[in-house]
Amino acid sequence: MLHLITELSKYVMIFLFMICTYYSFAVLSVKNEERQNRMYRSQTTCMFLIHLDAFVVIFAVQEQIKILIFYGAQVAFFLFLFLIYRVIYRRAARLVVNHMCMLMMIGFIILTRLDVDSAIKQFEIAVLASVVTVFIPQLVRKLKFLRKFTWAYCAIGILALGVVLVLGQMSGGAYLSFTIAGITFQPSEFVKIIFVFFVACMLYESTDFKQVCITTAAAAVHVLILVLSTDLGAALIFFITYVIMLYAATRKPLYFFGGMGVGCLAAVAAAKLFSHVRVRASAWLDPFANIDGSGWQVAQSLFAIGTGGWFGMGLYQGLPEKIPVASSDFVFSAIVEEMGEIFGICIILVCLSCFLMFLNIAMQLKDPFYRLIALGVGSVYGIQVFLNIGGVIKCIPSTGLTLPLVSYGGSSILCTIIMFAIIQGLYILRQDEGGSDGQNAKKLEQRRSRVSGSGRQSERKKEENPSGKEKSGKEKIGKQTGFDRAGEIEEIW
Repeated sequence: MLHLITELSKYVMIFLFMICTYYSFAVLSVKNEERQNRMYRSQTTCMFLIHLDAFVVIFAVQEQIKILIFYGAQVAFFLFLFLIYRVIYRRAARLVVNHMCMLMMIGFIILTRLDVDSAIKQFEIAVLASVVTVFIPQLVRKLKFLRKFTWAYCAIGILALGVVLVLGQMSGGAYLSFTIAGITFQPSEFVKIIFVFFVACMLYESTDFKQVCITTAAAAVHVLILVLSTDLGAALIFFITYVIMLYAATRKPLYFFGGMGVGCLAAVAAAKLFSHVRVRASAWLDPFANIDGSGWQVAQSLFAIGTGGWFGMGLYQGLPEKIPVASSDFVFSAIVEEMGEIFGICIILVCLSCFLMFLNIAMQLKDPFYRLIALGVGSVYGIQVFLNIGGVIKCIPSTGLTLPLVSYGGSSILCTIIMFAIIQGLYILRQDEGGSDGQNAKKLEQRRSRVSGSGRQSERKKEENPSGKEKSGKEKIGKQTGFDRAGEIEEIW
């Protein structure tokens, strides 16, 4: 009976997730607001049904009351998020909210299946992050002086990365984090956001050659510290994000292709200097040549994906615990093994939809500073998703990065929720710009009406007085006022 429930549930989850993914793209082409809202509601309903379906299976297997309590707490949390963005931020991007909740739901499902205690800890951090970041959209929208802390952003970022280099703990061949009072921090996750603000401030002030050189030197210091910490995945995110933002600000292809060339040379140099880079490169080229050693992680990931097939094995029917670091770096493999490759493709499409939304918001913002912020945050998110999934499926060498909102990691989920909150603030700001444009257009239309009204009034007066004789004092004053008003309108135009 349990096997039958599991078997049926996986097909239900795949079908519902396909509907969610379809709405993620279909809603973008719909102009009717009422129809959009219906699609958003349908998408939200499918999300909660996927969540319910998965936890029915989890409870059926584990038969623990804490699973039901944990499920209820998650439902309350997601309803709280939807309520916040429906009541406080009515003009927020509902598709971005849906995607954020959808990816967190998938993360909670797979983490609960792998290790309930880790899932509960991840959930607690997500709740804390959501409460802390609830005011970020309003702060982004209202605080105009964020662009004035240019060198403060730079100093904080370099100092935080430097502390990890000196005091950090070794993990996976790299210095990634340090622990204070039993709480582990991974500063590079937060410095990504600070770094985006620094670059945006610098390139907003000026894009002349001297400013570009200064900005490049400061960005190089960030990347160099990460390289010395052997946190090459984060260094790659910083580097590519900077090149994209530089090209967007200057519109000079030389900077883009020159940056990519420097990046290729740096990759070759890293392979020569760092042994673990050579190990990961060899594991990428042929993971089965040294399956008991360096190729173990990638080989197990590929076995899991191949075993799952299109429709997956079903929850608790696979062996995701055999995948190394299945809850963080290789969480995508664990998901695909038990939920199927179709489910995995839908995750990729949802992440792609998030990235496209970020770029769309960036392109429509008129303020260059906020446009660069949106582009930088979107680039950080998109690059990290690509590096994680690309490493898992052997498209590129593994970089040891998490899948945002899905993988286990407190710093990762907190940082990603902050980025989504910033994007929501920028989306609302874009609507403010559109609203001011609408008000200006309305005023312009009123002015045009006044101009045309003055012209018609003048024509009527000519018809009433074709001889051109002097009119009475009262009429003369009226005529004088009409010309004065027309003169004011000409000045405005």
